[in-house]
Amino acid sequence: MFKQLKIAGAAFAALISFSLAAEVSEAYTVKSGETLWSIGMEHGVSVIELKEVNEKDTLHVNEGEYLQIPEGISPHERDLLERIVSAEAEGESYAGKVAVATVVLNRVKSDEFPDSIKEVIYEVSPTGSPSFSPVSDGSIHQPADEESKKAVREALAFEGQGSGSLFFYNPTIASNHWIATRETTSVIGNHVFAK
Repeated sequence: MFKQLKIAGAAFAALISFSLAAEVSEAYTVKSGETLWSIGMEHGVSVIELKEVNEKDTLHVNEGEYLQIPEGISPHERDLLERIVSAEAEGESYAGKVAVATVVLNRVKSDEFPDSIKEVIYEVSPTGSPSFSPVSDGSIHQPADEESKKAVREALAFEGQGSGSLFFYNPTIASNHWIATRETTSVIGNHVFAK
């Protein structure tokens, strides 16, 4: 009987270990000069999640330290996010592109919006129009530029640390004036960001 309990306990422990491991995509060894920020950027994962998964209370890492890298978004979601940023923030600064990606990520986390990047990007507003103009004009189907790809990695690393922007608009071309009633969080280039 004791042996059966021991085997059952080992199986239960293995099951728990497997479930916890499912949230982590890989082990990583810190290289000289790296920070949690640079590691988050490289892997496209939140610095906050990196700290939580590795039970760190600071941003400091040491060369040779082993870290668990949390599982990030899928390659398909990343490509879609890069393309919406590239199309929506074309001609905007790098900071503006990071802010557009952050809005999409904030919407995924918000109870007011759908729960996935794809659903947020393809959501249709109450007026019957897509929430993002590149969906309606087809420019979302164009490949993303390199700066937009980098901006998405930065937004993923920064996730959870911003001002909570859920909307953005260009006041010179916005046709829906409801958006201007929202609390402004920042203005970057031609876009006003709000929550």
